[in-house]
Amino acid sequence: MRTLADLAAQQGIELQTLLNRAPHKSAGYPAPVSSPGARTLLFDGEQTDAYLTGRPVPPLRSEDDDQEHENDDLLDRREAAAVLGVVPDSWRVYKRAPLLTEHMTLVGGVEHWPRGIVHRYRDTRPGRTAATGRPTGSGDQVPRDELLPRTAPLLDADPAVTATTVVQQLGVTRSTAQGALTRLRADRIADLIGTRPELSPDDAAAALGYPPALARRATARAATVLRARHAAPYLADVAAAAHRAGWTTTKAAPAVQLAADDHAVAVLHLDAAHAPAPALVWDESAGWRTATSRRHPLARGAAVPPESDGVRYLATGTTPPPAALIAALSA
Repeated sequence: MRTLADLAAQQGIELQTLLNRAPHKSAGYPAPVSSPGARTLLFDGEQTDAYLTGRPVPPLRSEDDDQEHENDDLLDRREAAAVLGVVPDSWRVYKRAPLLTEHMTLVGGVEHWPRGIVHRYRDTRPGRTAATGRPTGSGDQVPRDELLPRTAPLLDADPAVTATTVVQQLGVTRSTAQGALTRLRADRIADLIGTRPELSPDDAAAALGYPPALARRATARAATVLRARHAAPYLADVAAAAHRAGWTTTKAAPAVQLAADDHAVAVLHLDAAHAPAPALVWDESAGWRTATSRRHPLARGAAVPPESDGVRYLATGTTPPPAALIAALSA
């Protein structure tokens, strides 16, 4: 296989010159053999040699060709993952198998595996299960920031989708799948109540088609989401007051965090050098307190700590006026 740098060297020009002229994008030029979306473009050597010398471009061998060519055809991680029926991000776990490690080869700096070896691993891999398609002992195969966007279409297609289906489709653990469904259902329940405030969380869940057995945690979380949204303007006012006092470099409002689905907390970092505390923590049941650390202001599980050195509770009530809070912190 040839990289773009190989093609440039073959034609006696600099890589940047090749990129500027982009002959590989012209009609008739052999298409890249790298998978769609690959960062490094790779071209078949026989095809490019034939094209550059004016000879007929030979076709590529297909997966249906004789098995004797299986170990000549190389697959990148996207193609190998497709053989196993998993998402490309999963391949970083599967490729650790001794059979695949032994036969991995670099082509243009890109890891590849012989098609026949990938087929053999698919058919004989240890820990294979029909239920999940995931190797035994593996963790989640979807990056955290992609979990909700990938789960949402499954919930769109079937409001009664279960965690088992998410596990099968995305290759994540059952607890991760349940957490994603709970968060999505809760947010959608809260959104519906926002437009139809006469609905209770249970009524909104039913209107969205969520079976009661699958929506219990979501309805509890939805109530917390609604309280958090209600508190957001107040927290923004407190952030602005702290900024006016010179204790923060920005007046951005703190994001509300939901602990254990049924408890709302928020952290306001006081990042100015002369701030009276590293951070403030708002707890919907306990009000405001100081924290001893900007990096880890919340106790494990968002537990409410007792007063101690560096931790003191401020003002009265759970939502004291911002001015009263600033005065209490200044005292």
